[in-house]
Amino acid sequence: MNTRPLLALAALLVSTASAQQPAAPATKPAPPPSRFHEPAPFDFDDHTGFVQIFDGKTLTGWDGDPAMWHVEDGALVGEAPAGPRPPNTYISYHGTGPTEVAAHDFDLKLEVKVEHGGGTGIQYRSAVNKPWIHARPGQPLPKAAWLMTGPQADFWFPVDPQHDQYSGQFYSENTDLGILAWRGQVTESTPGSTTPQLLGNIGNRSALGGYVVTNGWNQYEIIARGPVMMHLINGQLMAVFIDDNPNSSNNNASGLIGIELEGNPTKISVRNIWLRKLN
Repeated sequence: MNTRPLLALAALLVSTASAQQPAAPATKPAPPPSRFHEPAPFDFDDHTGFVQIFDGKTLTGWDGDPAMWHVEDGALVGEAPAGPRPPNTYISYHGTGPTEVAAHDFDLKLEVKVEHGGGTGIQYRSAVNKPWIHARPGQPLPKAAWLMTGPQADFWFPVDPQHDQYSGQFYSENTDLGILAWRGQVTESTPGSTTPQLLGNIGNRSALGGYVVTNGWNQYEIIARGPVMMHLINGQLMAVFIDDNPNSSNNNASGLIGIELEGNPTKISVRNIWLRKLN
């Protein structure tokens, strides 16, 4: 039997079928991204867009009482000795140029530690050279350039039974407004109001205190966007204040960044101060 015609027909059919099939893609297309993905992990050391405003070696650009402030082991340190309690004193950042550094919308990151009792606070959107309204009778005050008025992110010695609930809260320094958002709260101040309104809770005030490291470094982040200000310690949101009151906290104006030294005997240390100024 002659099989050559059959083999030729089979070869023809195979080649025809192959020509009709589309070529396989070179690479498989990637699936579309999920709409339900988690955010990137928290990274306190991400300084993209930030400027370091303390060089860890000198107080260049900072103004404070040299008897109370110095640089030690790469940190900006304030110390108040035992004895009669001194008045609050502050060191503020003015930059190295001819004009003062004022910020309204920004992210601020730093590390803070408090030893030996007492406390500190991170001033922002604040001013110097304002009259001090809470002076103790007979107590001499530092010069006005070393006093600050405006919003404060509070931080106290964590085991101080009187003040340990304050770390993370929003405090209006050198005004009659006082605490505007306690730790664990989201509050709002509206036009004409004399006290803020509670909008919601972040968590239990005492339980949130468990995020604060005693006698060690704490990562503090302050976020300010328009009337909204947020305080975070060690990656945990502590307080949110929404300031829609034109008479509240220095009129929500741009202002200086500074560090407070309060109480005695105490030692406070701040390092790795990074600012991302938006306006």
